Amino acid sequence: MPIPAANLYPPFNIVRLSHVELGVTDLAWSRAYYVDMLGLQVSHEDAGHIYLRALEERGHHCMILKKAEAGHVGVLGFKVWDENDLDRAEAWFRAKGLPTGWIERPFMGRVLRTRDPWGVPLEFYAKMDRLPPIHQQYKLYRGVKPLRIDHFNLFASDVDASVAFYGEMGFRVTEYTADEETGRTWAAWMHRKGGVHDVAFTNGTGPRLHHTAFWVPTPLNIIDLLDLMSTSGYLPNIERGPGRHGISNAFFLYIRDRDGHRTEIYCSDYQTVDPDLEPIRWSLKDPQRQTLWGAPAPRSWFELGSEFDGAALRESDLKATPIVAP
Repeated sequence: MPIPAANLYPPFNIVRLSHVELGVTDLAWSRAYYVDMLGLQVSHEDAGHIYLRALEERGHHCMILKKAEAGHVGVLGFKVWDENDLDRAEAWFRAKGLPTGWIERPFMGRVLRTRDPWGVPLEFYAKMDRLPPIHQQYKLYRGVKPLRIDHFNLFASDVDASVAFYGEMGFRVTEYTADEETGRTWAAWMHRKGGVHDVAFTNGTGPRLHHTAFWVPTPLNIIDLLDLMSTSGYLPNIERGPGRHGISNAFFLYIRDRDGHRTEIYCSDYQTVDPDLEPIRWSLKDPQRQTLWGAPAPRSWFELGSEFDGAALRESDLKATPIVAP
């Protein structure tokens, strides 16, 4: 299907993605993984939660680790421009027949909780507690030196429908993969903040979270992380990379924690702020789509993801397949 025209005047103004809540089975293990190894900073912790932020972030948190019986995703969070946008968002979702409610979230002001049409739990806010800047406290830099949360990637059972819905909210497509035989969209990358994406959709059984990505300073930080992981007990957690994507042109590494949550370490994509920027189209069979250097992704990358709390899974009827590593 054709990529819809960008909606430059959406019903409410989303600034960017903000945070993710991950259910984890072992908080101590997860703290060692995300804090001591990866390098995220603890902004608050208690018996059941750890709130984390990256080094350039002024907001209180970009990731919440929540003690749970099984690994799952609690919510994806987005920041809106102001309080009026929260009210407009509530009215818009309600008019779509989707659930809405105002919830209490520590360290945040008013929070609107809702779901998209496929059950993905979403929350929107305008105000989050501000913390002192730490981006020049270089003594805190460790692990891969994560600077900021960059994007979410989701498995979607109908990518075209997801693109249409999120496009109504003002997300703009930067790149997409088309299945040449059916004309349908197999994957799409959509942004609000002026990078390649805040949210992306990949064909598959969904909705599931494929990964959360963090921006790091340079590709050398990724090399350093690989050396650290391979010599400190985390070798089995390395899934794919390092490499350079054709789509986005970004240098990448994919790792997975013990609950199956996938993190992409990411840098070097490009600016997309011009409102009339044409989306870049890729063929599903182009070997440079996944990796500019031609190496295909492993099968796990196309099949494994984290389930959303309270969302029913649907299998995609688009059976086209990309190139997969043996």
